[in-house]
Amino acid sequence: MGTEGARALLEGAGRLTLQTGNLLNWGCLRKKCPATPGEEVRDCIQKTLTEWSSKIGQDQNQETLEVLECTVAQAIEKINPEERDELKVSAKLFVVGSNSSSIRDAVDLACSALGVAQLDSVIIAPPPVEDGTNLSLEYLQPYWKELENLVQNKKIVAIGTSDLDKTLLEQLYLWAQVKPSSNQVNLASCCVMPPDLTAFAKECDIQLLTHNDPKELLCEASFQEVLQESIQNVKANKWIPLWLLRYSVIVKSRGIIKSKGYIIQAKRNAS
Repeated sequence: MGTEGARALLEGAGRLTLQTGNLLNWGCLRKKCPATPGEEVRDCIQKTLTEWSSKIGQDQNQETLEVLECTVAQAIEKINPEERDELKVSAKLFVVGSNSSSIRDAVDLACSALGVAQLDSVIIAPPPVEDGTNLSLEYLQPYWKELENLVQNKKIVAIGTSDLDKTLLEQLYLWAQVKPSSNQVNLASCCVMPPDLTAFAKECDIQLLTHNDPKELLCEASFQEVLQESIQNVKANKWIPLWLLRYSVIVKSRGIIKSKGYIIQAKRNAS
């Protein structure tokens, strides 16, 4: 069956949840030189789709599902409950084509995939704004409220932001019930931490971290392109990525990465 079966399942589904599992279990990716974050995401989506579609018809029935789960079984790795206290489970969430309500879905799926009750830290990348519009506190508020609810419900311990300047970080800090514990700064846009941001973060006990993610880690066109390349003749232009979550599991005492992966959800436009 292969790609024909995969195409039929995709055409019958309304949503697609793609899980890479632990990338450290993927021999082919470990041998490659470190790619940019965007290239890594594309590679992971393509390899997961290709591997998944090759198994269709062999060990999966052809029942049409509203939510299609696309995973590489041998890469899925849940955390041993006995080791949980020794590990830090962190995630960064990129909202692509959805609203704040998808944050709960993303966190629930991450907890389920890793076999944990809560995530230690979740950082949210700035949600996409329309061209010519600047990111504002008003725009951020519904997303932050969702994260605060998840903290209050003990699904997340600490929440953080990414790419906020001092003005916006201060506005969020003063408004928020659950204060941001960290703010990521992209060193491609500033080689040195802005002094006003550094001073404010120190005063309010906000950890400043660095990252090298592009402004748009996974855009609609890129997702559709990799879907088309992975499964022949699929109607890729019907599929819209909603969000992408990248997680890492770190051994606290040694600072080494035990597990790293992506979870992506997309929806199919019926029209």
